[in-house]
Formats: sequence, structure tokens, C-alpha cells
Amino acid sequence: QVQLVESGGGWVQPGGSLRLSCAASGSIFSLYDMGWYRQAPGKQRELVAGITSGGSTNYADSVKGRFTISRDNAKNTVYLQMNSFKPEDTAVYYCNAKVTIVRYWGQGTQVTVSS
Repeated sequence: QVQLVESGGGWVQPGGSLRLSCAASGSIFSLYDMGWYRQAPGKQRELVAGITSGGSTNYADSVKGRFTISRDNAKNTVYLQMNSFKPEDTAVYYCNAKVTIVRYWGQGTQVTVSS
């Protein structure tokens, strides 16, 4: 069992920045593929960014150039640096860990972009 705890969400103005953190349990965090997903009201959950155990990253087209995913294996933590916010970035953001074929989810953190 892997537990994920997100933090760092909140309210931000368009054009602003936030950094989300996700702390994971387990002694083999470095072997997890990690990702950030988001779900806006009335929409399906979508992948925002992912980072493999080897450090390869991928991003949704809508966030490329604005969001950056990174990981610190010594701290069992994955981060999502979000810049240049748009109102359409408003959503609940979820951390995800893929361990072999099993996926684990955090509880989610709300990000609201509004002026």
C-alpha cells in the first residue's frame, strides 16, 4: 500500500504560480512512476504531467511550457510547478503513483484560478 499526501493548492490569480507537492510512503519511491492528474467540475480526470522512475517526463499539451514536474527521491516527493495560470486550470489536482500494475491516488488538492 502506498499513501500519497498532496499539498500546496489554493487560490491564485491568472498569470500566477503555485507549486504542488506530493509526499509518498514506501521505501522504493525511486521505482514509482509518478503523475499529476486534474479533474474540473463536469469533466473527466485528465493527465497533467508524468515522470517515470528514470526521470522521463511528459505533459498534456494544455500545460506544456507552463507546468514542470520533478521528483526528489531522497524526500519521497514529487512536485508540480505551475506558472502562467489560466482560468481553465481550475480543478482538483491529484497525485498518482504507479507501482508495477497498481495505481494509487492521493486525496486531491483544489486549485482555483480567478481574478
